Amino acid sequence: MRTFHRLVANTLLAGMTNNLIWFALTFWAYLETKSVIATSVVGGAYMLMLAGSGLYFGTFVDRHRRRTSMLVSSVASLTAYALAGALYLVTPAENLRDLGRPEFWGLTLLVLAGAVAGNLRTIALSTSVTLLVPQEQHARANGLVGTVNGISFALTSVFSGLAIGLLGMGWSLLITLTLTGLALAHLSTISLPEPAPEPQSGNAPAFDLRGALAAVRAVPGLLAILYFSTFNNLLGGVFMALMDPYGLTLVSVEAWGVVLAISSAGFIIGGLIVARRGLGARPVRVLLLANMAMWTVTILFPIRSSIVMLTIGFLIYLILIPVAESAEQTVIQRVVPLATQGRVFGFAQSLETAASPVTSFLIGPIAQVWVIPFMTTGAGAATIGGWFGTGPDRAMALLFIGAGLIGLVMTIVAMRSRAYTALSARYADTTQASPAAAQAPSRDQELELATAA
Repeated sequence: MRTFHRLVANTLLAGMTNNLIWFALTFWAYLETKSVIATSVVGGAYMLMLAGSGLYFGTFVDRHRRRTSMLVSSVASLTAYALAGALYLVTPAENLRDLGRPEFWGLTLLVLAGAVAGNLRTIALSTSVTLLVPQEQHARANGLVGTVNGISFALTSVFSGLAIGLLGMGWSLLITLTLTGLALAHLSTISLPEPAPEPQSGNAPAFDLRGALAAVRAVPGLLAILYFSTFNNLLGGVFMALMDPYGLTLVSVEAWGVVLAISSAGFIIGGLIVARRGLGARPVRVLLLANMAMWTVTILFPIRSSIVMLTIGFLIYLILIPVAESAEQTVIQRVVPLATQGRVFGFAQSLETAASPVTSFLIGPIAQVWVIPFMTTGAGAATIGGWFGTGPDRAMALLFIGAGLIGLVMTIVAMRSRAYTALSARYADTTQASPAAAQAPSRDQELELATAA
């Protein structure tokens, strides 16, 4: 547990770094270009890179020591941020503000690559819970990780707004480089008591989709629940594309950074609740109930253009995120053997995040070209504008409400599905088994995994 706590502390520093530059990039892109399309493309590109790298990272974690995976993650992030800083220094400012210039997109991709590389550490940490923490404490350990993520989000959201508003993108990159170097230096002092993974044959794929699918299908209902999370992320692309522009239509960038910091206390509160109380005996049910509450909040907070309603609604939404994430992680850690958890976590991440870029890429142009005119001077403004309001902020609010309604209906459907019943039963059966049995694959799973490999 002492080693796990040191890893969590290191994750806090690394998470602060990646969140700092990610928020800074989003704020900077919108303020420099005044384009919703820019923020939607940046957000979509980030999620697309996460989706494309998730299974590769998961396969890497399964075939290397966890500490090695985390070190590789930090080195890759440091390299990408250094290249981004160099590009920023040598590029004229007017070129970096132009969406049509390759320098803008080059800087964006380098920053995103550094942030995405941090995801290798995230997958390694998720599997380290199984390695280092007793089974009965998995939910609370996941809650602790959620709390750390919330602290990171809270600190960097306000610092990013202040950094961009007062210092600019150049200083934000310098701060990021410094923090990344510190995280790498601290990680090098941590050792994990883990055996070396089994050596792989020369033709073992680096992107082991077949092995991941075999491990997922070995657990009844798990694939369907992952599909449910994928659909939720499809709708979640609306948040990625529009939340910052929506907030920035209500307040200044400095104030919006403070709002995000206040709201992000929800991450901390939700994580602390799970860390202290756990998830109970039915984490699959907790996952779906949390999603139901999240979509209800999404329907309610945009009803009026109010920074108070937005802050409260976003706070509640963020309280529920670590609850839902801890529930999914706890289920995977319990029902999937340790030897294949990296691939399952990577596959889940790739599957779930692949949907968000689709919505994020589409919702920006849809909002800019159709919905904003519709709610500003078009038929929507004439029809419902009298009570709902008009203008760009009300257009974005309408999209939030639509996504919330669809998500709520689909969550209710998922709670009545066979997959929910099957996965809940499998989790209960595994809980009753011995810890050793929970960690080791069955003979049938071994044969299926060997066939897939």
